[in-house]
Amino acid sequence: MDRTKEKVRLEGISKDFFVREDGKDHTVHALDRVSFSVREGEIVALTGVSGCGKTTTLRIIMGLESASAGSVEVDGRRVTKPGYDRGMVFQHAELLPWRTALGNVEFGLEVKGVASKERREKAIQYLNLVELEDSRNRRPDQLSGGMKQRAGMARALAIEPEVLLMDEPFGALDAQTRESLQGELLKIHEKTRKTIIFVSHDLDEAVLLADRVVVMASNPGRVHEIVDINIPRPRLDPIAIRGSDEFTQKRYYIWKTLTADTTNGAKTSGVDAAKTPTEA
Repeated sequence: MDRTKEKVRLEGISKDFFVREDGKDHTVHALDRVSFSVREGEIVALTGVSGCGKTTTLRIIMGLESASAGSVEVDGRRVTKPGYDRGMVFQHAELLPWRTALGNVEFGLEVKGVASKERREKAIQYLNLVELEDSRNRRPDQLSGGMKQRAGMARALAIEPEVLLMDEPFGALDAQTRESLQGELLKIHEKTRKTIIFVSHDLDEAVLLADRVVVMASNPGRVHEIVDINIPRPRLDPIAIRGSDEFTQKRYYIWKTLTADTTNGAKTSGVDAAKTPTEA
């Protein structure tokens, strides 16, 4: 892993949506000249109030949405559509209900054209990585919410993408399961050194996992500030990290930045500011 190598670059990304209301066409300017880069092996979090364009930005990186202006590059190649160099984990796992966990993880490999024996071996390998191998023959309706997300992560990782994109992957889970999967993601990153970009409303999660946090402002969505998180890796003791000065100070700084974003009518209701910190 070369942490100085640029893996992903967004340059001047803008996005307009066209909607029809009251019989008239309106343009919604969702993103305005969003620019940042992600280094190889880095974890970068996108956070901000609801409606600031975090998920839209992620979908543009994945190639699921097209930008109205600007460009996205992965390893110097311009993104114009989805590709196997990027894998995505959604907020809800979106597993195929008629397939087992193993069959779901095999699916992307099947589409990719990987031979039956090899894709079975790879699927088992990645189910083992997310500690789900013993449940590989269960269908989604036989899996808990956390197990479904593990299967979703295994499916995205199995195609061996250069970049893993995660859209609030733990947001729909209970607090205990969410914290458990945050720890698992840190372990997976330590083993694979995968470049990861993820969206989160949870400031604790963003500071715990990320090397840098892209704080986005709204109306229109734009990069307000990029905050370095100077917590060394490996981060294998989340409890100790949460008690560190760096964690506390950076979480408070980002929270304060977001609550100050009122110039365009933004609200903090879309950010998990539970246990609102007080200045020491």
